Amino acid sequence: MLVFLAGFGLGLSLILAIGAQNAFVLRQGVRREHVGVVVLVCAASDAVLYAAGGAGLGALVEQHPAVVDVARWAGAAVVLGYGALAARRAWRGEEGLTAAGDATVDDAGRRLRPVLLTTLALTWLNPHVYLDTVVLQGSVAATYGDDRWLFSAGAVVSSLVWFTALGYGARLLAPLLRRPGAWRVVDGVIALVMLAVAVSLVAGR
Repeated sequence: MLVFLAGFGLGLSLILAIGAQNAFVLRQGVRREHVGVVVLVCAASDAVLYAAGGAGLGALVEQHPAVVDVARWAGAAVVLGYGALAARRAWRGEEGLTAAGDATVDDAGRRLRPVLLTTLALTWLNPHVYLDTVVLQGSVAATYGDDRWLFSAGAVVSSLVWFTALGYGARLLAPLLRRPGAWRVVDGVIALVMLAVAVSLVAGR
């Protein structure tokens, strides 16, 4: 149990930082738009990466920095593009919140593809994800020997708990975001977060 909790604590500490992925999950949660899909993709992706770290692939990633470099530049482009869209919404004052049940089934179906692709891009094209989940978590997990899988399991559960809480808990902010101009502020903040993340990726930090 102590090993499991150690993995849970490390995983939670790595994922709590506000970044492009968390900002996107938060926005989808407030909009109540494909929240389950977004949470599932994020948590499942982390599970795969934590498993890779537990299997010792962190050393392989460190030996091939070119893989991280490709993800870094591609991730910067994706994050910057999403940030530009958020900035445009903030500038134009486009309302981002749709009450539950307001959108038609056809609208929801059309939005699923871009939401899914954005979630995958913000997850898998972020080099920090590999460094945190595969390299760092994998290195710590290795110190537990045969219990490394229990440590990794704790990290996987922390990811599931976090994204579920963020995605479904975000709807509590909905009443505040129905106020005129509220979404302009939210999208403005998201644009700044995305810009900061893109700059950090380009700078290699």
